[in-house]
Amino acid sequence: MLFGKRKRVVKRILIVEDEPLTAFDTETMLADLGYEVVATLDDFDAAVEKLAHEEVHLLISDVRLHGEDRGMELGRNALTRGVPTLLATGHEPPSASECALGCLRKPYTERLLKLALESVDRHLQGETVKPLKGLDLYFTEAE
Repeated sequence: MLFGKRKRVVKRILIVEDEPLTAFDTETMLADLGYEVVATLDDFDAAVEKLAHEEVHLLISDVRLHGEDRGMELGRNALTRGVPTLLATGHEPPSASECALGCLRKPYTERLLKLALESVDRHLQGETVKPLKGLDLYFTEAE
């Protein structure tokens, strides 16, 4: 692609985050980057309901929701609906290759979020993706 904008596969993103400031910041950053935020939720059941009834291209979910490790379970639910997941955590990233494309380490900047989403988008389009500092990818360059 010469002199043009890359076509995005990921356009509509569901955010699931129980920390209000992080949720607000992520929603604002995504809007600034030109993504459509389907919803910003802090509840597992509400997120499952939204995945069932809305077109979602990517789920960004905290690993821990209200003190429980529900993010990976939510990622598995999204996967059954064909929606890829990017987990986010401030703790040691889980090995969650069975339910997520990767894990974004908190706190993250708008620049890292942008690069992470570009990596996910490139991978979903079948391109080779190189690792980023602050983003653990569970897919390999050969996939």
